[in-house]
Amino acid sequence: MVERTRFMLDEEKIPRFWYNIAADLPAGVEQSPPLHPMTHQPLTPPDLAPLFPMALIMQEVSTEREIEIPGPVRDIYTTFRPSPLVRARRLEKALDTPAHIYFKYEGLSPAGSHKPNTAIAQAFYNKEEGIKRIATETGAGQWGSALAAAGAMFGIEVKVYMVRASYNQKPYRRILMETYGASVVASPSMDTESGRAILAQHPDSPGSLGIAISEAVEDTMKRDDTHYSLGSVLNHVMLHQTVIGEESILQMEMAGEEPDVIIACAGGGSNFAGLAFPWVGRTLRGGRKYQVIAVEPLAAPSLTRGKYMYDYGDTAKMAPVAKMYTLGHDFVPEPIHAGGLRYHGMSPLVSLLKHHNLIEARSVHQIPCFQAGVLFARNEGILPAPESTHAIRAAIDVALDCKASGEAKVILFNLSGHGHFDLSAYEAYLSGKLEDYEYPAKEIKEALAHAG
Repeated sequence: MVERTRFMLDEEKIPRFWYNIAADLPAGVEQSPPLHPMTHQPLTPPDLAPLFPMALIMQEVSTEREIEIPGPVRDIYTTFRPSPLVRARRLEKALDTPAHIYFKYEGLSPAGSHKPNTAIAQAFYNKEEGIKRIATETGAGQWGSALAAAGAMFGIEVKVYMVRASYNQKPYRRILMETYGASVVASPSMDTESGRAILAQHPDSPGSLGIAISEAVEDTMKRDDTHYSLGSVLNHVMLHQTVIGEESILQMEMAGEEPDVIIACAGGGSNFAGLAFPWVGRTLRGGRKYQVIAVEPLAAPSLTRGKYMYDYGDTAKMAPVAKMYTLGHDFVPEPIHAGGLRYHGMSPLVSLLKHHNLIEARSVHQIPCFQAGVLFARNEGILPAPESTHAIRAAIDVALDCKASGEAKVILFNLSGHGHFDLSAYEAYLSGKLEDYEYPAKEIKEALAHAG
């Protein structure tokens, strides 16, 4: 029998600081400032004040290497952190690979994913500023679930615009959000002008994160008691997620190994940055270089097929304009089951690292990802979220390359969440009804023509 090996930190080892990779960017790798959506001039903190609490705005522009995690946030972290690092020995045996495969498992949080790492922080800072209500979007529902739970913890009302494709595919995610007290509507919705305009043109629209962001921002701008909250893309979100990577560094030391390859799925960039940024930071400070791979769906391949340019963060052009890899702000991806990866753009910080070849990216279809997810579940006993199967797919591919070459690499990937609310997706795969979508080259070309 092959035993599972878990590496657990005690509560005192939970990081006390978030890591800010902006402090370690080398000369010639400068961040491009976000622009105001109306004037296209660099945004200032007062421009963002209607959307975010000032503490988050200052984190967004900070170049300090370490930012202290507030005591109340860290106290809540202790209910589900540190998350385990596990050596996937059963998977290694099934693949007959000399590679050592480790995964950082984020599915033990209240929402079943990595998203509470930033949701709790964002709710805390909004509560400190006296905000009573938060509007947000969600793709697959992990972010909406996390913010709904955080809102309940801090006594803040939460309104969630859930991408319609996922709203229909994942009813239990909606029920979980409502159980936590959030109000959830399918996006595009009749609740906003931007939603009504899209439904007038496309009554059967599956929605997109870009559309849902537009609705949440519009909602926010119309109410004085409301702030907007985003679960990925922005610098402060990447910052909050680095507790994952900081813990993994200590845990890999416990395991007596150091990764050669670091892998995570990428939609907006949050779980990828959370695991990878602390490791990349070590490289930037003169340490060892790792192979760092972001894995995205071929149906929404911003890093691998998009253009690095300034583009709007949302469909209705109300969100800030950021320099990022983008497929065009009005691109609507096919309704793949990895709803959290159906975004037209990528985190500006992740995009910057990719543009300067400090990380690499791969894109894959959903059927090979579900094949990997089922193989993982049958060997490691954890049902992965559809998003996470993209990381598993890449980890398996690297491990099989090691089998062919005889090279015993150490692979570390982020298992960003469980798939307990995604059983309809697994049912479609197991019954042979799941389909891969062709890379939408024509649609992306048309969307990019209108980007910027």
